[in-house]
Formats: sequence, C-alpha cells, structure tokens
Amino acid sequence: MNRLLIALVVVAGVPLATVLYIAAAEWLLARMPDRRRLVWRPWFWLAPAVALLVIYLVYPTINTIYLSFLGPQSTGFVGVENYLFALTSPDMLSAFRNNLLWLIFFTLCTVTFGLIIAVLFDRVRYETAVKALIFLPMAISYEAAGVIWKLMYEFEPAGRPQTGTVNAILVSLIPDFEPQAWLVNQSTNNAALIAIGIWMWTGFCMVILSAGLKSIPVELMEAARVDGANEWQIFRGVTIPLLRPTIAVVTTTMVINVLKVFDIVYIMTNGNLGTEVIANRMYKEMFNFRHFGRASTIAVILLLAVIPVMYYNIERFREQEALR
Repeated sequence: MNRLLIALVVVAGVPLATVLYIAAAEWLLARMPDRRRLVWRPWFWLAPAVALLVIYLVYPTINTIYLSFLGPQSTGFVGVENYLFALTSPDMLSAFRNNLLWLIFFTLCTVTFGLIIAVLFDRVRYETAVKALIFLPMAISYEAAGVIWKLMYEFEPAGRPQTGTVNAILVSLIPDFEPQAWLVNQSTNNAALIAIGIWMWTGFCMVILSAGLKSIPVELMEAARVDGANEWQIFRGVTIPLLRPTIAVVTTTMVINVLKVFDIVYIMTNGNLGTEVIANRMYKEMFNFRHFGRASTIAVILLLAVIPVMYYNIERFREQEALR
C-alpha cells in the first residue's frame, strides 16, 4: 500500500504540484506593476531549482562539514581529531596511495587508449562496429563487471586446469608461466582492479575524443599532406593541438571519476589486501564502524580534492566559449 501511495505521488502529485506552482506564480505576477514583474519573473521560475539545490546539495554539504567535527555516532565535538586521523591513519594513508595509483594509471591509460583507438579507427568501413564493441563495457553495471572479472581472475594451483580466463590464456601462451592469484597477491591486485576500470571507461574516452577528432576540418589534414608531412607529423602537429581542449575535458572528467572510485574495489576486494581507496574507507567508517564523524571527514576531503579539478574544467570551458 505504501509503495502504491508513493507511486501515485510521483506520477500524479509532482506534475500537479508543478502546474499549481506555475499557475500561482503567474497569478501573483499578473498583479504586480510591469517594472517589478520583469524583475521578479526570472526568480519565480528559478525558485524551484534553487530550492532543490539548497535541499539536496548545499544543505548536505554544510551538514557533512559540521558532522566532520563530531565523534562516533555524531556525539561530542572533537575538533580536528577526525582530520588528524584521516591524514595519519595507516589505513587512510594506504587509501591515499592507492587512489594516487588509480589517478595516474587509470587516467593515463583510459585517455591514451581512447585517443589511439579514435585515431586508428577514424573513417574506416568497420569503424562503427569496432567502436560499439569497445564502448560496450560502459553499458555493464559495476556489479556485473565485478562478477565477470572475478571469474576472469580465478586461480588454480600450477599443474591444474585454469578456470580463470586470464591465467588460462597466459599459461597457454607462456610455457613457464606460474598462475597468479591476481586479487590476493598484493603486488598485482591493485593493477588488476585498475585494469577493470580501464576496460570499462576507455570506450567513454574514445567516443568523446572521436567526436572531437571528427570536428577537425579535413582540409587542414590535406594541406599538411600536400606540404609533405607524414601521418605521425600530422598527428603530432595538427591533430593533438586541435584536440587539446577535448583531451583536457576528458582527462579532468576521468580524474573526477577516479577520485570517487568505489564500486569496483568494494565488489572485488572490499579494500582488503592493500587495495583500500578513499571512498571505500568512507563507506566502512559510515556503515561498518558507525563513526559518522570520520566518514564525513573523508567525504569533505574527497570534496576538496574534486573542487580544483572542477574549477579547472570550468575555466577551460570559459576559455573555449570566449574563442567562439
């Protein structure tokens, strides 16, 4: 019954409330002097969006900052104790280190592979089929990807048939290869998790970079060829400079995405065996240890880490708009 009531509110109540708000706003505006009406009309239309932003974005952010100064179960003011924990705890330092590894290798590989694929398969007959195949992992949920790659990374001792695809391929290709427990071995588990992220997000980078590549005038390429430039010189001297704004946007998007990486780590290892990341540690502090103060502190640190990247992205966008 409760679900039916919620469904009725969503399906009928929200549109009805919207119509009533518009009717009330227009009724009030119609009774204002013309000069005041011009001033107030935009605010009447912006008010619902501003209210939603305040309720679902501004207030939670302020409340999270407030909670970060409280102790377990949000009881008692502890000052900067939670921040000291976040910056000195071995678990948090391990999470910072792993996030840095993700930041470097995930971003570098997704953008590089996306660019290479976009360039190599640009304007070939089977371009659509290849790019659709590479983009396909983006349509898979993190949960499904976790199940797939757990099977891919399965391990059996040497001498036994390998049920994991990765070990089976490597054993068949390399005669003396020793099967690896990819998710257990601390020298390989972070790389194995990052590889899953690269597999999932390379298609996204490829699509955006491919769109930027197709916006480059063909005449510029032809002029460079007429001047005697080879394909590598065209790529380095024409393609890359003209794609630089798109590369910057894709890179910053990947940086923001990887700073918040959670699902893959949570599903595959839950941060155990040296694979902890910031977002997964925040989840543990919140729901496993019920230490809301520490969880809020980690959330604030994540927010502070993302803000400079977002600011840079906005500035790049403004620069592009100014050149148009």
